[in-house]
Amino acid sequence: MIVCSCNVLSDKAVRSACAASAPRTTGQVYGCLGCSAQCGRCARTIRKIMNEALGAAGACPSGCACAAHAPQRD
Repeated sequence: MIVCSCNVLSDKAVRSACAASAPRTTGQVYGCLGCSAQCGRCARTIRKIMNEALGAAGACPSGCACAAHAPQRD
C-alpha cells in the first residue's frame, strides 16, 4: 500500500528501511529511502509503521535501551 503519495513510498519500503537501519525519526526513514518529507500527511502513518516494525524486532520504538523493551533471552 502506498503510504506517501508525494514520494510514492509503500508500507513495505518503510518496513524494509526500519529493518535495515532502525531509524529513530520519520526524517531518517525518508533519508534511508532517498527522499525527504513533502506535505507531511504521511508522517503519522510512517511513525505507526516504524513502531510496529521496531516492536516486532524486539526494539523499543523510542530507540531506548531500557530493560522493559529489551528482547527476552532464554
